[in-house]
Amino acid sequence: MTEIDLVFKALADPNRRKLLDLLHARNGQTLSELCNELAMARQSVTQHLGLLEDANLISVQWQGREKLHYFNPVPIHDIYTRWIQKFERERLDALHSFKTKLEGKKHEQ
Repeated sequence: MTEIDLVFKALADPNRRKLLDLLHARNGQTLSELCNELAMARQSVTQHLGLLEDANLISVQWQGREKLHYFNPVPIHDIYTRWIQKFERERLDALHSFKTKLEGKKHEQ
């Protein structure tokens, strides 16, 4: 599986997206803090965090005996630039062209 495949797989699950939302809102949370926000077993949260870490969507740092989890936005930005931005550009170009045509017709009247 490629890196991008791992990212899409990780993002496919709503629980993992929720974890990313939680870390985006407040980076550097422990497993216990994250578990408090989710209605699932600690082991399930650990498995989800492992998949997010495999996809490079989170990084971990040990602080004493606590493992802190941090959101890494780079893979999502990569998806945006590779998959979303090119479609957005075409849509915006089409809207600009449409607007220009409408404005041209308005001035002709």
